[in-house]
Amino acid sequence: MTTDAAVAWKQWHAHRIDTVSAPYGPLALTGTHWLEDFPDGRLPDIPGAWTAAADGVVLTAAEADGLTLDGQPFRGAARLGADPGVVAARVGYGERRLVVLVREGVWGVRDFDPGAAARRLFRGVEATPYQARWSVPGRFTPYGEDRTVRVPNADGRERGLGLGGELAFVLDGQHHTLQVSVQGDGSLWAVFADATSGMSSYRFRFLHPGAPDPHGRTRVDFNRAVLPPCAFADAFICPFPPPGNTLGAAIEAGERNLL
Repeated sequence: MTTDAAVAWKQWHAHRIDTVSAPYGPLALTGTHWLEDFPDGRLPDIPGAWTAAADGVVLTAAEADGLTLDGQPFRGAARLGADPGVVAARVGYGERRLVVLVREGVWGVRDFDPGAAARRLFRGVEATPYQARWSVPGRFTPYGEDRTVRVPNADGRERGLGLGGELAFVLDGQHHTLQVSVQGDGSLWAVFADATSGMSSYRFRFLHPGAPDPHGRTRVDFNRAVLPPCAFADAFICPFPPPGNTLGAAIEAGERNLL
């Protein structure tokens, strides 16, 4: 069982490296521009005029700007909603993809460039090989109603973080809990720090336990703790751990730092 788990972890880690180093992975993000900071609609190194509307973004561009919309040369005006992801981004500029996003009613544009320096210079992720002691049973208890707490984000702003319940587990004989979010597919997401954070590991990390069974049972596997996107590019706005999610234990497992 341990051997099989170790092999599965190696495959998972290899897939993670492929994902983060992909042409439009997190290393490719060169900027996140909030439109409220650019009242004239002119974004840094991005052609066209981008203005926020009540339900989206209005892009105005000339043919000479070189933008594409849905893969075709674009000129004129178009109303854009939030893109579901980089691959689905409607606006392009050469090889770059310009992703429309909204956070708490504030519209922005992210610039993903496959030629980003961070992607060219990437040397890998320092990760601790699989150890069975870091994978333990957990029990999820929903709050009964969604809660939102305000937490600082990596860009210096404070935003709401939705939390759906508490995940309890025992590690090295010690009881711990994490406040977690519930994703659309039922899986869980925790933003946590621990005694290694900011020292031998990045200042905080993400954990993605699987969807609990009908009895709330799931597995807490810190071997698969991952670096947040802001570890790969400063333009991400990752939330910091909510109150109570800084563990006293030293979680010497999973992804630790960039190489």
